[in-house]
Amino acid sequence: MATKELTVPLELRETQRAGLTTKLGYLGYYLLINKLPNSRFAGLFNKIRCWYLDKILGVIQRDSHTYFEERVYIAGPGKVKIGVGCQINENVFIQAAVIGNHCMVAPGTVLLSKNHEHTNAQIPMSLQGETEEQPVVLEDDVWLGRNVIVMPGVRIGRGSIAAAGAVVTKDVEPYSIVGGVPAKVIKKRK
Repeated sequence: MATKELTVPLELRETQRAGLTTKLGYLGYYLLINKLPNSRFAGLFNKIRCWYLDKILGVIQRDSHTYFEERVYIAGPGKVKIGVGCQINENVFIQAAVIGNHCMVAPGTVLLSKNHEHTNAQIPMSLQGETEEQPVVLEDDVWLGRNVIVMPGVRIGRGSIAAAGAVVTKDVEPYSIVGGVPAKVIKKRK
């Protein structure tokens, strides 16, 4: 009795291959590209990182003003998009975000898109799972100071600044300067 050969449709094979290629791309990022020294030592390291993030992972749109330093965590495929001319410094954590053009993100900044569930006091928080993903949005020309934390779903308006150490829990109107925990408007830039 002849056995019937199972075949995988071409579209599915292409999708699987693309998925594997993307996974290998992220693996390469975390094993090598992410660990290259800071561009302060040699600008070549920044150029390699930016090329990789643009051409291999499709995360950024690079130009001559784009900086992407070492040890930046970026979530998996399709969760992070970064515009032209951005400067992302070292030790930044990005779960899911859309970052506009010409934004500056200082070292130690955290952009969160999820949180832990904690509504039921009868179940340990570690067993309650996570909230639904809500990407952070940074409009064009936003500056996040050192160690800023931006909570899930927050939109920071064009031309705004978040002062160092701020915890941004609510949307920020364009051209605002915010600071504190939780962040409040300090003044307007216009």
